[in-house]
Amino acid sequence: MNKVSRFTLNAKKALLTVTFERSKQKPTVMSYEFVRVFSPQNDSGEKPVAHKKQVRLLAIESVAKYGYRLIFNDQHQAIYTDEDFSVLCAQHDTLWQEYLAIMKEKGLSREALINITQL
Repeated sequence: MNKVSRFTLNAKKALLTVTFERSKQKPTVMSYEFVRVFSPQNDSGEKPVAHKKQVRLLAIESVAKYGYRLIFNDQHQAIYTDEDFSVLCAQHDTLWQEYLAIMKEKGLSREALINITQL
């Protein structure tokens, strides 16, 4: 099994870089929005998660040997396993394009419901 060896958070650009140990694959960079939209808790098959373009990843906590709890600023938390990250990294481009197509088809927006300005 491919284990995550490092997370790098770039808060300014809202990007998460995932590196795996013993992997020949280069580290994968994903937007916070992508990681939030493809949360394991969103696998219900219902409508896609919308309005998450400005979501921020606040923290990553280790959850024993099981995985990692990601905490987002929209009050969402989810536990991701090494396998979850492996799939997200391997299928990133395909998943993202499918998500954008579904959003367009259903007339949903990635933009926040309200404008938020941080001072």
